[in-house]
Amino acid sequence: MSGCCGPTAVELEPSRQAAQPGDLPTVVIGAGPVGLAAAAHLTERGLDFVVLEAGEQAGASVSQWGHVRVFSPYRYNIDAAARRLLEADGWSAPDPDWLPTGAELIDDYLAPLAKLFGDKVRLGAKVSVISRLGYDRVRTAGRDDAPFLIRLADGTELTARAIIDASGTYTSPNVLGASGLPAHGEHEVVVDHALPDVLGADRDRYEGKRVLVVGAGHSAATTLLALTELDDTPITWAIRAGDAARTYGGGEADALPARGALGTRLRAHVASGRIQLLTGFFTHRVHATGQGVEVVSRDPSGREQSVTVDRIVSATGYRPDHSIASELRLDLDPVLGSTRALAPLIDPNQHSCGTVPAHGVDELAHPEPGYYAVGVKSYGRAPTFLMATGYEQVRSVVAALAGDWEAARDVQLDLPETGVCSSNLAEAQEQRVGLATGISGGLLSAPLPLATVSAGDGGCCG
Repeated sequence: MSGCCGPTAVELEPSRQAAQPGDLPTVVIGAGPVGLAAAAHLTERGLDFVVLEAGEQAGASVSQWGHVRVFSPYRYNIDAAARRLLEADGWSAPDPDWLPTGAELIDDYLAPLAKLFGDKVRLGAKVSVISRLGYDRVRTAGRDDAPFLIRLADGTELTARAIIDASGTYTSPNVLGASGLPAHGEHEVVVDHALPDVLGADRDRYEGKRVLVVGAGHSAATTLLALTELDDTPITWAIRAGDAARTYGGGEADALPARGALGTRLRAHVASGRIQLLTGFFTHRVHATGQGVEVVSRDPSGREQSVTVDRIVSATGYRPDHSIASELRLDLDPVLGSTRALAPLIDPNQHSCGTVPAHGVDELAHPEPGYYAVGVKSYGRAPTFLMATGYEQVRSVVAALAGDWEAARDVQLDLPETGVCSSNLAEAQEQRVGLATGISGGLLSAPLPLATVSAGDGGCCG
């Protein structure tokens, strides 16, 4: 048959021998806090599932900042369904007022939870691409009735009725370049990821070296304070802003005491000259020289400044990688990379982590039925994520998958506007383990590194 533009394609129905979506498991991508919370809710709902974790342990990304202590206590970091399953298995909950390190979060909570699910959690299973069985992104007729097709990096394929993507953003950090593009030469020199273990495993890489930290969030502040503990280590801090007021926060008047203490101590080190602050620094070019690595800034007016160092720590935040879902129909906000419906609720120009309203399946839905990005990945580039928010997301999504739309749409999140950090708690724990500092939506650090838990950069306390 011919049409005005050539032969007309004939739609062919996929084989009816293929398994129907209702007979297949839900695939959860990522065995971090939010992914395992999704597994707990699926278990309670009696829904079959498989968790695919690219790393070799539950909480693989969390383990990368295992030395960092979170701002929020355990009472806010344990999902309700996960708690019920663990306690039924004889688990003893950790002190609800304790601010755990990433390593403690894994040992006390994530590892025992993953163990409950047995072989439903598959480690070393990296997802390379997702599609619909027999359908690319263009084909429409019958699409919604086709199961999802998940291909792993080793070529293995499996099918699913739905996908809950909790893969996070930790493996997709922002570039060092100031315009959202890699700086010239950025990939030709060694640039360290945010939150290195400066006072522990990575100490030899930094002590006695000239170190540049780029970024204005709490992960940058955490690393800077740790570096000040090292002898004979010149420290340079580069930010795009004209001053560091945003990073310093409210000092003693800050609603989050640990964050305020972080800013107060950081300001003191800058004032004393222990940390050299470069403002208006727009990283443009990086190249190795005989004296070290030269990092050149070129601001919007064309003015250049430079610094030569031995090591660079990029603490410029994170962004979502949606490439695995390139054959799915996603409706992404053009600015944040979240769903279009969620974007105005989490816009960092309007909201802090404590003012983001509760949201669930309706705000997370895409034109591709059955696919949901949850957790920090759902927030795109917004640094306002909290773990507790992620737990409510997956509770709502799983309720919808179970057909309980009343529960799915009854979204609630009861957090004080300023977050979940207690002044007395932060002060008491500082006496026991050191200053609580912070990073991204939930991590902290400094004599004993601490942060705000979202695996991205920002300033909340998830």
